[in-house]
Amino acid sequence: MLSDTNINLNNVISPGSLRKVHHIALNVQDMQASRHFYGNILGLHELKGDEVPETLVTLVQAGKVANFRTPDGTILDLFWEPELLPPDPNPERGFTRANHLAFDIAPELFENAVEVLRQHQIKIAQEPVTRPTGRGVYFYDPDGFIVEIRCNPE
Repeated sequence: MLSDTNINLNNVISPGSLRKVHHIALNVQDMQASRHFYGNILGLHELKGDEVPETLVTLVQAGKVANFRTPDGTILDLFWEPELLPPDPNPERGFTRANHLAFDIAPELFENAVEVLRQHQIKIAQEPVTRPTGRGVYFYDPDGFIVEIRCNPE
């Protein structure tokens, strides 16, 4: 690891240069289950027709990719990998390269979101927690990836 004195400022990205998250890509084992989860349960908008990025049209048409828009406009790409295995078959053990994907929700809608997860029998990793930073509930997508719905303190 470089110390601050060893950093060449010509070789770093200037603070403020990165504007936003462009997209998040997840490999999924069961495309149909994942599309249902992200589109129908979490309510993300699935890109269709002209909304699909030109570079992904062929893969989307072949059923190998699905694209969703999150409420803040970030694109979530799902890539079908039918042979996908998590680093550990027990989804309660953390993934090594990513911990979780978190969505923000208005505080007054938090309890309803938790109830929707329960109605759909989504495995909840940890019952809702309250922290000084807000409330959150952690649960698993169809491939065992941890997803969180959280809200700021009221």
